[in-house]
Amino acid sequence: MTVMNAVPEIAPPSPNPIPLTRPSAGEAELAAVAEVFRSGWLAGQGPRGTALEAGFARLTRRAHAAALNNCTAALHLALTALGTRPGDEVLVADYSFPATGHAVLYCDATPVFVDVRADTATMDPDLVEAAITPRTRGIVAVDALGMPADWGPLQEIARRHGLYLLADAACSAGGMYAGRACGSFGDVAVFSLHARKGITCGEGGVLVTDDAAIAERVRRDACFGMESAFARQSADTLPVPTFPALGYNYKLSDVLAAIGAVQLDQLDEFMSRRRVLAGRYAEMLADVPGILAPTTPGDRVSAWQTYAVTVAEPLERDAIAVALRASGIGCNIGTYALHRQEVYGPAVSDCPVSDRLFRRHLALPMYSDLTDADQDRVVETLAKIVYQQ
Repeated sequence: MTVMNAVPEIAPPSPNPIPLTRPSAGEAELAAVAEVFRSGWLAGQGPRGTALEAGFARLTRRAHAAALNNCTAALHLALTALGTRPGDEVLVADYSFPATGHAVLYCDATPVFVDVRADTATMDPDLVEAAITPRTRGIVAVDALGMPADWGPLQEIARRHGLYLLADAACSAGGMYAGRACGSFGDVAVFSLHARKGITCGEGGVLVTDDAAIAERVRRDACFGMESAFARQSADTLPVPTFPALGYNYKLSDVLAAIGAVQLDQLDEFMSRRRVLAGRYAEMLADVPGILAPTTPGDRVSAWQTYAVTVAEPLERDAIAVALRASGIGCNIGTYALHRQEVYGPAVSDCPVSDRLFRRHLALPMYSDLTDADQDRVVETLAKIVYQQ
């Protein structure tokens, strides 16, 4: 096996490319949208949004849920509702999409990045306490790529130091930690309904919590700081909102909420297929040298939002990715080492594990409708690239 310094010469792309991801949606979602059109209520915070919220509350066994226009908005509103103030420090898992760190900046607070475990790519609890300072206000841990974080130890650390714990479960609807659903941990948890997630409505987010005051504030802040129009229309008087504080327009339309509710009803089916695909990948990749399949600790169940292999040295991850794409196979990096991103200022955090995963992770096609035959083609193509002299 040779080190790959250039894109290998391989067969022309297949006329049937295999994407990195593809939403699983069909007639049931279309019917739900048609029903919303007939209802006349297409705006946010309406009856379909309420139904989606109820579904996520059941999934996580939380007392409250709020549907929002995306997970970044959910992160922002969660941080503000948890009392994050300008000048605070918030510990953030370093291996994540930048939205996690951006939301802290939205509050004029400082994200302090904490390195992750090499096996799960999630925040390493053993490194958290050393990062705590008198300015630390809370912890934002991430279910990286759908893999649940160490919620037991993280909750204990947060409790002991009087910090809030925010669970970024953007990728992990359907995942489990210690027998409990992802999103059931922390003071607040947030989910994404982006098109790449296990369930989707294109764009969307949901926040869940057991704190009634937080839920009330999030719903108000998502609607410019006022009660929703849907709630006000049933009043016996003419309620005229006032605006004592700054709010935002973070509502999820009922059109998208209806799609999300249908998808949520299919979550078990979608997750079951993803687990089968993950198992097949692991079995087939065992024979491909230099390509290391992800592992799952026995106390958790991944949602497999992303299937990211580790490309071992001396193989070059980027060259393999270019070759896969040239063959019609979708692929990408896993996610980002946040401390490396210029938006957060000079790289002052030492996160070698996250940095290595950022350089070595390769995401392969993963979606519920991926066929066995297409998955076989993915691995066969990958193996040819690796073995090519």
